[in-house]
Amino acid sequence: MSLLMEALNWNYVLVTAAISSLLAQLTKVIINFIMLGKFIPERLWGAGGMPSAHSATVCAMLVATGRHCGTGSTEFALAFVLAVIVMYDAMGVRRETGEQAKLLNRMLSEWMEQESEHLPFLGDKRLKEMVGHTPIQVLTGAVFGVAIGFLMPAV
Repeated sequence: MSLLMEALNWNYVLVTAAISSLLAQLTKVIINFIMLGKFIPERLWGAGGMPSAHSATVCAMLVATGRHCGTGSTEFALAFVLAVIVMYDAMGVRRETGEQAKLLNRMLSEWMEQESEHLPFLGDKRLKEMVGHTPIQVLTGAVFGVAIGFLMPAV
């Protein structure tokens, strides 16, 4: 516990956000293991999935900033704007990118079945499909981050 307190004294906001991110990623691995019955190491660092580690990180940062600097501070305003942008992006642009990747991968697979001997340079290339989040994944990540932000001991 003293190591945690030393880290929080060093930079309360950064450490709170980092812990929230790590815990969200670990939660994602556990949920994936329960749902699929297998350990997928990429879930430790990969984007997408439940809960949104991006949302958890920025929401923990927002709460920690409010607790440390006050909700009327410029720092809190910056953290709030960043949190909104990150969560909007996760549900919007990045989610749509993943949906497009699914469609393109399906099209490429069908095309490669028919034309593989003519295009060997494509090999088994696939676009990453899990890059964004559904609104429930973002909301869950946000609640997760807010909870971590409030559970961290104040310094």
